[in-house]
Amino acid sequence: MSDTEITADLVRDLLREQHPDLAGLAIREVAGGWGNQMWRLGDELAVRMQRMDPTPELQLKERRWLPLLAPRLPLPVPVPVRFGEPTERFPKHWTVMTWVPGEPLDHGSIIHGDHAADTLAAFLRALHVEAPAEAPIAADRGGHPRDCTDGFENFLQAVTLDGISADVRAVWDDAVGAQDWKGPRVWVHGDLHPANVVVSDGTLSGIVDFGDMFAGDPAWDLAAAWVLLPAGTASRFFDMYAYADEETIRRARGLAAMKSLFLMLMGQNGDRGLPGGKPHWGPVGRAALDRVLKGV
Repeated sequence: MSDTEITADLVRDLLREQHPDLAGLAIREVAGGWGNQMWRLGDELAVRMQRMDPTPELQLKERRWLPLLAPRLPLPVPVPVRFGEPTERFPKHWTVMTWVPGEPLDHGSIIHGDHAADTLAAFLRALHVEAPAEAPIAADRGGHPRDCTDGFENFLQAVTLDGISADVRAVWDDAVGAQDWKGPRVWVHGDLHPANVVVSDGTLSGIVDFGDMFAGDPAWDLAAAWVLLPAGTASRFFDMYAYADEETIRRARGLAAMKSLFLMLMGQNGDRGLPGGKPHWGPVGRAALDRVLKGV
């Protein structure tokens, strides 16, 4: 855990020291978060405090790239506006970012499925452009599903599946057998799951937490067709996205199965009271896995 307890008083003191013009704004803790802890700052800003992340790499990545990517994305994303540097009192990084209004999908719902499918497709079309040579490459994601077989097997063995393990494995094996990504490395969010998107008025309204973004295979984001969207909308999503061939969709579906198992495992861990577990993710992950198996 973090060596320093992060409190509203600490956040305000750090602002007074490094950004005094912001120190008078109201500060409210935001529930959730793991690698970082979020605090609302007034109505339009948030403070992202490094907590469990062992290095500042993820925050520094957001600082560098989000200001360049955000202007061409059709949904609100958190944009860094001020940088907080480590001090003796808080020897980690923190960043003041724009606040993305809405409710996290793991606490909300999508009612207007077609609208959400169109919105997500438009967002990913805008994001998935060729990345520059200096763009980050992820060590643990971004490649072909075959490179993640150990992780998939670990999740599959750890999660209780009530007789559908063979069906899940068949989806994964199909993804492993798909051709490699043939296009250029494109910008990929890398961690699209229900806690990292926000909804308003029954549809997607923003995307958050770009700490895992990298340049690589877009299938890692296209898995969101099953992980995020309601049943029956995946086909519409891929039609609107328009740039995913059959091999990419096969890889994406397998990755969606793995991501669904991860959500279910986090739910099981939460039910058992284990650190970092999230009980409400279990049903979310199982619903996503059902959509994966049905292919809709």
